[in-house]
Amino acid sequence: MTRDRACDALRAYAVAGVVLGHWLVTGLVLGSDGSLHQASPLVAMPGLAPVTWVLQTLGLFFFTAGYASARSAARHPGGTGSWLARRLLRLVLPTVAMLGTGAAVLLVATVAGTPDDTLAVALTLAVSPLWFLLPFAALVALTGPLRAAVRRFGPWFCAAPAVAAVAGSDLAARLFPDVGALLPVTLLAAWAVPYLLGLAHADGRLTGRRPAAALAAGGAVVLAALLAAGYPASAVGVPGAGISNLHPPSLVAVALAAGQIGLGLLARPALLRLADRPLPGRAVATVNRNAMRIYLWHQPVLVGVTVLAARTAGALPGLHTAPDGPGWLLARGCWLPFLVLVLAVLVHRGVGGATGRAATPVRVYDVGRSEPRRLQEVIAVRDSDPSSRGRADRQLR
Repeated sequence: MTRDRACDALRAYAVAGVVLGHWLVTGLVLGSDGSLHQASPLVAMPGLAPVTWVLQTLGLFFFTAGYASARSAARHPGGTGSWLARRLLRLVLPTVAMLGTGAAVLLVATVAGTPDDTLAVALTLAVSPLWFLLPFAALVALTGPLRAAVRRFGPWFCAAPAVAAVAGSDLAARLFPDVGALLPVTLLAAWAVPYLLGLAHADGRLTGRRPAAALAAGGAVVLAALLAAGYPASAVGVPGAGISNLHPPSLVAVALAAGQIGLGLLARPALLRLADRPLPGRAVATVNRNAMRIYLWHQPVLVGVTVLAARTAGALPGLHTAPDGPGWLLARGCWLPFLVLVLAVLVHRGVGGATGRAATPVRVYDVGRSEPRRLQEVIAVRDSDPSSRGRADRQLR
């Protein structure tokens, strides 16, 4: 089975965007009593909102997840049930391992006399990213029927109800601010849009510059219109703001996802050239192979480094000081290489449980250039007739 290195590069960028975005918007201020309090630089520096459009990359992540799920299900030798069980197991095992390890660390920190405020911040930052597992697991479980619907009706028709659900939730939130019960529906609907586009791309759709340019331009136009209509400019939540574009995801998140996917598809030739180079290619493969561990552990790494540094060296600029100006950003930028190093060591040592087997070198089929319609037809034949699997695989090669 072939592998699309451009999508691998997009997924690596999406993971890196989430990690760097969290590390840049999560300020941990050291109080006079030795406790840590969370603060956001977006409060003091609202002009940084456009940066969140680059670093809030969950739409790209769900797009590449849809693509990978479709390709993985197509090449799995067993039935749908065994594929789904294996896929979900790769989510559950590292999550359980992280929670177990985190619980043990919190217990040791409690016994060591760590202030309660610090423990609360650590627990919040460690657990809060797990919201992503709810829509992700649900969409993976629905891969089969969603892929069949995309093949029959097309991605745009399938995405329309999801966009309508998000729009309805946005309207309800404005009219009835306490309408928290719609959150699970909005989570699933908003991220279903890029997931559906990923499923379509796996079948050879969205190839060429025209659909990519339409997604990029359409996302940008809708985003601009939503901001003009009064939506917050930041793609992530800002403490104290009445409305968030991420919790729950709003139409801004959907428009941003569409624009990022379009730009990513337009950048396909450059991404393929980049992936062909030895060092970037190895980096992309490493991030893809360890994406779940990286996602689960990046915030605990930030908290751990911050707490240990406070105990040994006191308040340090960019790590324990208030995120109230450009000086904090510069200082935090100096800490990023060290945080990356610590996270890389944890991932390399296998903390958090295995996330999957090592990547196998495979031939690459460029669906953006090489007969996308033929690719779609061959995959469809192979999926519908198991007896033709060997012949179809030889055609794909």
